[in-house]
Amino acid sequence: MQKCNMQSIVKFIKQTFKTDGFVALHEPKFIGNEKKYLNECIDSTFVSSVGKYVDEFERNLAKITGSKYAVATVNGTSALHVALKLMGVGVGDEVITQPLTFIATCNAISYLGARPVFIDVDLETLGMSDVALSEFLEQNCVVKDEKCFNKTTNKQIKACVPMHTFGHPCKIDKIAGICQNWHISLVEDAAESLGSFYKGKHTGTFGKISAFSFNGNKIVTSGGGGAIVTDDEELAKRAKSITTTAKVPHPYEYVHNEVGFNYRMPNLNAALLVAQLENLDKFLASKRELAGIYSEFFANLGIRFITEPSEAKSNYWLNAIFLDDLSDRNELLEFLSTNGVMSRPIWRLMNELEMFQNCQSGDLKNAKFLEQRVINLPSSVRL
Repeated sequence: MQKCNMQSIVKFIKQTFKTDGFVALHEPKFIGNEKKYLNECIDSTFVSSVGKYVDEFERNLAKITGSKYAVATVNGTSALHVALKLMGVGVGDEVITQPLTFIATCNAISYLGARPVFIDVDLETLGMSDVALSEFLEQNCVVKDEKCFNKTTNKQIKACVPMHTFGHPCKIDKIAGICQNWHISLVEDAAESLGSFYKGKHTGTFGKISAFSFNGNKIVTSGGGGAIVTDDEELAKRAKSITTTAKVPHPYEYVHNEVGFNYRMPNLNAALLVAQLENLDKFLASKRELAGIYSEFFANLGIRFITEPSEAKSNYWLNAIFLDDLSDRNELLEFLSTNGVMSRPIWRLMNELEMFQNCQSGDLKNAKFLEQRVINLPSSVRL
C-alpha cells in the first residue's frame, strides 16, 4: 500500500477525532446521568443483583428493541449461554454458527457440551449466508420426527446462531424461515447490534430468543453487561430464574429448584446502563455521521468502506474497510499502530482455532476472503 495513502489516513482520522494524540478503537462516552444514578445506587445500598435500576434497564431495553421481555445478565456471553440452554441445547448436540465471529459465540455453545458447525458468511452483510445455510442443510441433514439430524455425525442440530457482524444486520428473516422449515431453534447473537434494524424490525427479535452485549467497547456500556431478549413470558421467567442461581422466591428460605448460574447483572452496572440508554439516539446519530465521513474519504482513495446492507439500518458499531490483500492489510495495521491510531483485523476464523479445528464446516471461502482483507477503524462516538 502506498505510504502517502497511509499517511493521509492517519492524518484524516486524527483530524476527524480532533486530536494529535492516540485515537482509540472505541471508547465509551459518559455524558448524561451516569454519576447521578451511580450515587443514588450507592446511597440505596442495593448495589448487587437486586435494585430498581436492573428492573428499569430491562423495561427500557425491551421497549427499545420492541420486545416484551428483557433479562439482564453480567455479560453477553452469559446471555447467549443461557439463551442456548433455554432452547434445549445440551451435551452432544450441534449448533450451526458462522466462523467469522467473536470467540464468545463458540464459547457459549461449548459451555453446554455442544459442538459448533460452521457455515459461510455473506459478503454484503458479513453475517451468516442464508444461501450457504440452506445448501448445507440440504446436502448434510435430514428431518426426523420434527428434529434436524446431521447425516455425517448422526447428531441433532438443535440451534442456529447467526451474528450481526459489527452491527450490520444479516439476512435474518431468510435465516429464520430456513430454521423454521428444518426445526432448528434460532438464537440471534445480537451482541453488537443494539440500534440496528432489518426491514424495519430490530435485530434480536426474529427468533424466540436473543442475546445482547454491553461490554466496555459497545455503543452503550455498563463496563460489562448483557441481556436476553424474548417475547415468550415463560422463557423470560426461566431466564431470570436460572441467571439468579435458580432460587425459589421466598422471604428467607434458600431453596433452589435446578442448577443455576450467578449471572444476574448488579444494580450498580444497571444504573450506568439506564443513563447510557437515555443517550442512545444521540450516540447512534453520531456514529451514522462518522460512517458517512469515512465513506466519502475512502471513496476518494479508491478503498471500499463497508456500508449497511440493503433493507437494513445499521448502528455502525465498528467501521471497517476492505483492502486488496493480506499484505496491504498487515502493512496498514502496522502503520496505524506505529502512528497512534488503534485499529484491528477482523477475528481469526473460529474453525482455525485449535479447539474448533475438528468441527464440521461448509465451504468458508467468503469468511476467509474477509479475514484476510478487513480492518476496523476508530469508531468512538464523536460529540
